[in-house]
Amino acid sequence: MTEAKARPHRLVDDLKVAVLFSTRLPLVHATQVEGGDIARASWAMPVAGALVGGLGAAVYWLIYALGFEPLICATLAIAATLGVTGGLHEDGLADTADGFGGGATAERKLEIMRDSRIGTYGACALVLSILLRVASLAALAEPAVVAPALIAAHVAGRATLPIFMRLTPSARADGLSAGAGRPTLANAIIAGLIGAGTLALALSVTGAAISVVVLAAALVCMVWLSMRQIGGQTGDVVGALEQVGESLVLLVATVV
Repeated sequence: MTEAKARPHRLVDDLKVAVLFSTRLPLVHATQVEGGDIARASWAMPVAGALVGGLGAAVYWLIYALGFEPLICATLAIAATLGVTGGLHEDGLADTADGFGGGATAERKLEIMRDSRIGTYGACALVLSILLRVASLAALAEPAVVAPALIAAHVAGRATLPIFMRLTPSARADGLSAGAGRPTLANAIIAGLIGAGTLALALSVTGAAISVVVLAAALVCMVWLSMRQIGGQTGDVVGALEQVGESLVLLVATVV
């Protein structure tokens, strides 16, 4: 197969990997995802995010059409996104909060982050994340406003992940992040452009600009924090960054 013919197949494979990794959606003719596949397909993570956000927006629209109040619609929309992802990034947020908050040394923090049990820091982080997202959607209220904001939040929240993985070394020699490898510079740039482009289409000019600034600030802060806390990044920290980014975009959408 020539390079020109192989390229579309690689793009489709990358999209499959991104969806399989990011969601619980079954795909026809899907292959098993291996570590290196994640880094190669990292540019497509924002595309998978658009699918997750779109499903959440559809649920919001349906419940709203049935006559329910925005708070109920928002709660069920967030529940739908949790269901389709299996709480992948929420799990990372909880583990990161527990590890960073409860460990005295880098080794102990990493040990806590591998523990499947949830602690006080993790529980509080999860509650705050879900409350912020539900409250933001309820404040936006109208489905025509909620839908683009929710899709943009999921796209942009995932767009920072390849950049973060590119900038921050793995804190472990094993584990999901170490196995995934380091995304290429091109993949990181493509993901960032997809995220910025979606924000520009979904939000106002001011909202998109502010979102890019706060996402960049969150990215820099997470790089600094993860290096200071555990000497690098793990899959849990990557998930935590997605949650932060998703919440920030929705918060910005409520005020601009």
